[in-house]
Amino acid sequence: MARKVSIAITLLAALTCVGADAPAAAQSDRSPTVRPSALPRHARRITINPQPLLYQRCVDWYELQHRPSGTVLYPQMRCWWVRG
Repeated sequence: MARKVSIAITLLAALTCVGADAPAAAQSDRSPTVRPSALPRHARRITINPQPLLYQRCVDWYELQHRPSGTVLYPQMRCWWVRG
């Protein structure tokens, strides 16, 4: 049992040593930082293609509907899209 504990402690110590070197190595390999203003800028181009606008044209009217309770005046509406 003591042997298993000593092997586990040795492995744990080895893993912490390996893990401790990784962040230091990553920081030392960094390239010097470049300011964002020093980066080449490309001119942004915005192209506008005007298209005919669409709007909705509607016609409404009242229609007499004959129901069992009596004749009723019922509103009706018909709409369609029109280019403007």
